[in-house]
Amino acid sequence: MAAQQTLQRLHKLIWVLIYGGLLTLILGIATARTNDALGWSFIVVGGALAAAGVALIAVRARLHADPGP
Repeated sequence: MAAQQTLQRLHKLIWVLIYGGLLTLILGIATARTNDALGWSFIVVGGALAAAGVALIAVRARLHADPGP
């Protein structure tokens, strides 16, 4: 059981990680054309962030809100 506020924070974190990771991944793809090492660094970090967000979706699915008063 988790508090409603905790679930809302987790929900926001999930979407920040997914969208931020995908944005970083796209920037890495664009950067890799001119600077290979920097581009691949962005791709790896962005992919890891997006994967972490997807993994947190599974965590969030297992959590249930505390019953109200």
